[in-house]
Amino acid sequence: MALQEKLINSLGSFATTFNSFRYIMAIKSAFITLMPVIIVGAFSVLISNMVLDPKNGLASFESLSFLAALKPITSALNYATLNFLNIGAVFLIGIELGRINGIKSLFPGLLAVICFICVTPTTVEMLVDGEMHVVKDVLLRQFSDTRSLFLGMFIAILSVEVYCWLENRNGLKIKMPDTVPPNVAASFSALIPAIITTTAIATFGFVFHQITGMYLYDAVYQVVQQPLERVVQSLPGILLLMFVAQLFWVIGIHGNQMIKPIREPLLLGAITVNMTAFEQGKEIPNIITMPFWDVYMSIGGSGLTIGLLIAVMIGTKRKEMREIAKLSIGPGIFNINEPVIFGMPIMLNPILAIPFIITPLVTGSIGYFATVTGFAGKAVVMVPWTTPPLINAWLSTAGSMGAVATQFICIITAVLIYLPFVRIASRRAEQAALLAQSQQATNNA
Repeated sequence: MALQEKLINSLGSFATTFNSFRYIMAIKSAFITLMPVIIVGAFSVLISNMVLDPKNGLASFESLSFLAALKPITSALNYATLNFLNIGAVFLIGIELGRINGIKSLFPGLLAVICFICVTPTTVEMLVDGEMHVVKDVLLRQFSDTRSLFLGMFIAILSVEVYCWLENRNGLKIKMPDTVPPNVAASFSALIPAIITTTAIATFGFVFHQITGMYLYDAVYQVVQQPLERVVQSLPGILLLMFVAQLFWVIGIHGNQMIKPIREPLLLGAITVNMTAFEQGKEIPNIITMPFWDVYMSIGGSGLTIGLLIAVMIGTKRKEMREIAKLSIGPGIFNINEPVIFGMPIMLNPILAIPFIITPLVTGSIGYFATVTGFAGKAVVMVPWTTPPLINAWLSTAGSMGAVATQFICIITAVLIYLPFVRIASRRAEQAALLAQSQQATNNA
């Protein structure tokens, strides 16, 4: 018991420290804000391909062929959201980190975007009519979408930290008379720190390119982002990430919040790549995405507790367990399962914690192999995480019935895994109740 308490205390202390780290807080807040943007882009892809596409959508029917003329609308939405996701992330991380550092204005977000553009190549060679042409003052898609996400986060954090440090140096502030409006005075006060910050970041990018022959984008992508993508795109990598999340849930810490700074950039980046490929009619590259996590590894919420709810209704007559299950079914349909996690409880419950941890690992493996074999389609649409099961499988894969069937198999599997543990927990509860009655009768005698 002492070892268990020591482990729980250590994990709790780590979680508190991790979540209070200001860079983690800024990244999490930024991606929460970006989620509606991603979903708007996702549904534009879905409508574009399933409704407006003249080859595969409803517009392929002669009576509905007029719908094809509307496709530029969804294409514009897709371009404006998914293809500029990194720019939005840089801006929002800059704002959030500035607020954490005590700057309430939006300027740190704008500064972060400026600094990011400063280290991004804007002169490229393009093949046009069989000849190479130098094109200046352009921003390639790879620098505005999720392929530059880690570089964007790094530059946003670095630039805002430098700016905030300089902004606190009184000797660098331009002080205006009291008669000058406060907003104008604040702009002049930030002038010198902003000049120094942007110049320093631009110089850093220039010197790095001169010394290494590589742009910062190439270095960060090859050294940091690409290896992480390979790990998470592997089955062992995603299972390890899920295991860590479940372990934190069991000790009473929100597991998804703990892994969000790692999970969101990689899995959201993977689904945006898939959505772009789907929109362009290309082969879908990624199996493991954010919808994959939701559809196969988090049905009814973390730990696939939809399986636990069904197992309780099947495997026990304990009134308190069935009442909690009944109350949790409504939220569980929309993948909200805090009532069952803390009500059953699963937290610090060694019996139910075992299936809670292993079930998503099993169903994730089922979903992975079903997708690899082609039985289930790859996810190409980001749907809200509250979308009910089976519906989210169908929508996220743009109508793959194999994905729906696979998710149904995962639910059945979850029920079968939870069922014996529910019966054990029920017997333990009955034994505890009988022991309590016996002790009470002894005390009354």
